[in-house]
Amino acid sequence: MFDAKDFLKTVSDKPGVYRMMDASGEIIYVGKAKSLKKRLSSYFRKNVPGEKTRALVRNIANVEVTITHSETEALILEHNLIKKHLPRYNVLLRDDKSYPYIFLSASKHPRLSIHRGAKKRKGEYFGPFPDAGAVRQSLYLLQKIFPVRQCEDSVYGNRTRPCLMYQIGRCSAPCVEGIISDEDYDELVDFTRLFLQGKNRQVIATLVEKMEAASQTLEFEKAAEFRDQIQSLRRVQEQQFVSQDSDDDLDAIGVSVENGIACIHVLFLRQGKVLGSRSYFPKMPANTETNELVSSFIGQFYLNQAEGRTIPTSILIGQEMGEELESFASALSEIAGRKIHLQSKPRGARARFLKLAQTNAATALTSKINHKMTIHNRFAMLTEALNLESVKRMECFDISHTMGEQTVASCVVFNQDGPLKSEYRRYNITGITGGDDYAAMAQVLERRYSKQVDPEKIPDIILVDGGKGQLNRAWEVVGPLMADWPKHPLMLGVAKGTTRRPGLETLIKVSGEEFSMPSDSPALHLIQHIRDESHNHAISGHRAKRAKARKSSVLQEIEGVGPKRRQALLKYLGGIQELKRASVEEIAKVPGISRVLAEKIHSSLQQP
Repeated sequence: MFDAKDFLKTVSDKPGVYRMMDASGEIIYVGKAKSLKKRLSSYFRKNVPGEKTRALVRNIANVEVTITHSETEALILEHNLIKKHLPRYNVLLRDDKSYPYIFLSASKHPRLSIHRGAKKRKGEYFGPFPDAGAVRQSLYLLQKIFPVRQCEDSVYGNRTRPCLMYQIGRCSAPCVEGIISDEDYDELVDFTRLFLQGKNRQVIATLVEKMEAASQTLEFEKAAEFRDQIQSLRRVQEQQFVSQDSDDDLDAIGVSVENGIACIHVLFLRQGKVLGSRSYFPKMPANTETNELVSSFIGQFYLNQAEGRTIPTSILIGQEMGEELESFASALSEIAGRKIHLQSKPRGARARFLKLAQTNAATALTSKINHKMTIHNRFAMLTEALNLESVKRMECFDISHTMGEQTVASCVVFNQDGPLKSEYRRYNITGITGGDDYAAMAQVLERRYSKQVDPEKIPDIILVDGGKGQLNRAWEVVGPLMADWPKHPLMLGVAKGTTRRPGLETLIKVSGEEFSMPSDSPALHLIQHIRDESHNHAISGHRAKRAKARKSSVLQEIEGVGPKRRQALLKYLGGIQELKRASVEEIAKVPGISRVLAEKIHSSLQQP
């Protein structure tokens, strides 16, 4: 038993982090405190509030503390420890993705592009945007209004004539001299910068002045260009229906909790414009209070933000958090290097943004619960239809190739919450006769199950997308391996039938028995879902592999020809076709290419 009294005598009043461990030494909770002694004493009172806290205290076998110089250090250390140990009594936010930005480079002719990760390159960053789709939409819109270049620097540096983007009016072609002056291009960049800062009105006012000036000097074509830009910008303003006349950077955090599931919805506003939003479903122990949920989310989310993202000037929440709100504001201000405001229950326009976030949180949570209930219902119906004790995990395999080339196999995993995408796998199939799907299926199953399999990850059902031949070959591989498994999965083949129409699938057992399910059966819908996921996962992997093979140069296979020599060969001779037609003497004239290497290159390129 843990002796709390003796332990508390040794605890300091300073700020720090504490780690609670169970009898096996596993860290089950990590917390921070302004005063370690006061916070830890609250856990060991006679009447501890909250079922979750009582359950935590019952499992405590040891507590370790780390003293820090400030609350900010404690906040950062707590975040790092939670991320490392994933304690079961902590609220866990699984959000490791970096948010995309629009990047405006600091080159002579600045380039607009999408950016993720650390901000190491010189230039300006606008965002963050909730997803890459929002960035691409903004870049597409900007191309039509202000044709600032979006091509790679390598393309820009090697152009001698305008590309297709210039021909269709999506780029002003600064890569070619004489088409646009540096001053005019800089003006386009300035307009783009103001647009991305949300100063649409200022841009429109400037364009109106330029349009009127062009009209007065009888430059009607130029005036028409300004008119089109103004109309496009006004259409954009009409589309941005949720906006305010301010330069606020803020996030509004809405929270909804139901049936033990929590949804936190964050609305991103930059320069008064809503860039988008995103829902999060953190892993939450039972009976967790809303304040603890919000507190954990803010700590983990915005410390991740500090790792290459932007902390907004204001963060709006709907919960009263008392002193903890001030502590977070102080810690985040110190991390960001500027004043950060955390505001609970705001008024006016900000209250409307917060209400919008809360409405989205409730809607997303309802959708999540309904989806979960649908998946659970389908698993229950499948269990009943196949007369099994329980079905908790399913794995499905499929093969994809084009005329036997670039063969890729997929393995897709479902559990009772639906697709388990973190465990999806692809396998590059090699060493078989092209187009031999039986051999490909045998290879992927051998690679999947021949090694030691975690007992918890042994599926209850293994599905093979194919008919009797595929299933029998699969059983030849998996059957002998099952002897060492604690449970024996049911293997099924899923044949599409002669018409290949959904709902008419035939299910095949290893015994040879064939059966079908009604087209409106939830059990069949689950099988169709995992089969389709497996097919899509395989074909997307195959297409990526095929595209990569097509893009790769035959020069890459020649020993002694690296990236610089490849570039020199292609640039000097004008492309791969001209290089293939060149003689040894012509190849040897390329800078950096010796006579011996030229002979090797010529010989390699002449092979069929």
